[in-house]
Amino acid sequence: MTKNHANIILEQMTLDEKIGQLMQLATLFYEGSSNQGKITGPMENMGINKEVVHNSGSVLGGAGAKETMNIQKAHLDGNRLGIPLLMMADIVHGFKTIFPVPLAIGCSWDMELAEKSAEVAAKEASVSGVHVTFAPMVDLVRDPRWGRVMESTGEDPYLNAEFAKAFVRGFQGSDLENDEHRVAACVKHFAAYGAAEGGRDYNTVDMSERMLRESYLPAYKAALDEGCEMVMTSFNTVDSIPATGNKRLMRHLLRDEWGFDGVIISDWGAVKEIITHGVAANEKEAAQKALEAGVDIEMMTACYVKNLKQLVEDGSISESLIDESVLRILQLKEKLGLFEKPYRGADEQLEKEIVLCEDHRQVSRELATKSCVLLKNDHVLPLHKDQKVALIGPFAQNGDILGPWSWQGSKEDAIKVDEGFRMKTDASHLFVAQGCDVESGTEEQLEEALQIAKDADVIVLALGEHSNMSGEAKCRADIRLPAVQLDLVSKMKQLQKPIVAVLFNGRPLDLHGVIDQTDAVLEAWFPGTEGGAAVADLLYGDMNPSGRLTMSFPYSVGQVPVYYNSFNTGRPKVEPVTEYVSKYLDIPNEPLLPFGFGLSYTTFAYSDASLSATSMSPGGSITVSVKVKNIGNVAGDEIVQLYVRDVVGEVIRPLKELKDFKKIILDPDEEKEVMFILKEEQLHYHHSDLQFKSDPGEFIVYVGSNSNDVTELAFELTNEKD
Repeated sequence: MTKNHANIILEQMTLDEKIGQLMQLATLFYEGSSNQGKITGPMENMGINKEVVHNSGSVLGGAGAKETMNIQKAHLDGNRLGIPLLMMADIVHGFKTIFPVPLAIGCSWDMELAEKSAEVAAKEASVSGVHVTFAPMVDLVRDPRWGRVMESTGEDPYLNAEFAKAFVRGFQGSDLENDEHRVAACVKHFAAYGAAEGGRDYNTVDMSERMLRESYLPAYKAALDEGCEMVMTSFNTVDSIPATGNKRLMRHLLRDEWGFDGVIISDWGAVKEIITHGVAANEKEAAQKALEAGVDIEMMTACYVKNLKQLVEDGSISESLIDESVLRILQLKEKLGLFEKPYRGADEQLEKEIVLCEDHRQVSRELATKSCVLLKNDHVLPLHKDQKVALIGPFAQNGDILGPWSWQGSKEDAIKVDEGFRMKTDASHLFVAQGCDVESGTEEQLEEALQIAKDADVIVLALGEHSNMSGEAKCRADIRLPAVQLDLVSKMKQLQKPIVAVLFNGRPLDLHGVIDQTDAVLEAWFPGTEGGAAVADLLYGDMNPSGRLTMSFPYSVGQVPVYYNSFNTGRPKVEPVTEYVSKYLDIPNEPLLPFGFGLSYTTFAYSDASLSATSMSPGGSITVSVKVKNIGNVAGDEIVQLYVRDVVGEVIRPLKELKDFKKIILDPDEEKEVMFILKEEQLHYHHSDLQFKSDPGEFIVYVGSNSNDVTELAFELTNEKD
């Protein structure tokens, strides 16, 4: 096939066939699908017919080598030009082997393992017939009430951008065209979906363009710079215009300014929702606005197929706009080799061999251990294998630890916490009881738990959220654990035994009633298929906790949004505190646990922080050095973090901004000097006129173990070149 094959096909297509390529439907619409008996109703509801389905360009939610090949074969038999379908699906944190949720992966600060997790997911998905994954989600999030916070890697633009690149590399590899075990990535949700007002899904987003560019756009741009093939629009408004119909956002910024010429797809139903937002009167107008904005594929509504032809015929839009979108779709199919190999990657035998194989499970287990964050430890952990342990709580024997968007994952395949414990200790030392359900409980459950706890040396409480308490449309105003679990903690506290809490959840929580009532707290998030084994590895000391928070944990939901890289006010709260300053009367300003925080079974001491110079010239750099020593008794990983503050800017600058980090491993009594090269370009920011540059003046460098525990150093950026 020549490079112009996509253009040749385009020239042969009728207008109806072109428009069909712009439509994405779920598998139930297609012959060959296991759901094909359900076709008639949905087709009637959407106002489409079999001809439209035969002309469609992509499928949503197909997986399994046999089914995807059946769908593709039936489609090719019915499509006049034999144009293959793109098979797309939400492979967010694993296909069948489920990894920790992305927020947890963020807490690993481990780009190599993040990339490896995406590579494994791509391999399993590709042999099952998937061509495109709707990932990574790189939305910056500062509000833990938002259900989809679990899909993000946190509150920091720099760190989110690094993870965005790692995930794209893992999904797509270095040779997507020839590597059938990779899938095309689709970065989402463009743009600023994570800034929904009130932490409520689909809600309004309203911010300055400078803030958008400074904090929210960098991760999308990083994914595209890494070669990400697709972009998904967000449900929200941007500058009072729904993103899916936002010409300035999609056409001018994404396509013209950034030069992105890949495929843009709407989120589910988002084209038709332009009407509900109130900027289109009907489906015809919605279709026109979305296409003019640059949206190539409409997911699961029929505004395009029902209206674009008439819009062309009455001169409202040019057919060339449709041609542009169709060509981009055909070029992606060409890049994936689908014209020669329409069943790309799908292999029933290989599917049986590698999906959920032992090697993949081991990657999941390693990433889970590095994603958990030790939040508290008053000399209780690690556990000893000869201790009598009472394992209690709704997650003690619960497979619901995969988290949302674990579409092909199975709770039955998950290693539960009690199973992980049984790998570490003799059955005679482990006593298990439920204590309560996630949101309810009985006196019998509580009494059983109290009985086994009385004879134990230590109590381990496995607590948390249902997986359906996080994810899309799963927003919560009260982000504490359910009351029945807090009551369980309180009842166990009365036994005056050491208590360890292990938390399974998809968002930062208000930890009052847990962190103050227990002796140790391990944040396990939703850790994935190997979650129970990973938790046991950590609690019994076979692995040393190394995760660090990438979202602040609020002291109270009343602080939200609360994040480390905030601005100062004209009346900041400083010591001594006076009355008329920016503060709460009833709670601290600061979060309960700051960005970058996490404990270990060892202790690291920082010393001799220094700069190579006290001034930096334009285009120059300085070296930041610090010595880190393991002064504990076991080897451990430390994440050394570098922050910068621009003291006086043309616009207000954050109190701290993460600029770099290094992960080091130290044996007991070992010391290393860690060095960072801080470049002048890392000091650039968007000015009031949106120019991206730095200003001369004073800067503060912070280096330490988290955003709070740091050593300060100062330098000046000069006007003079060396």
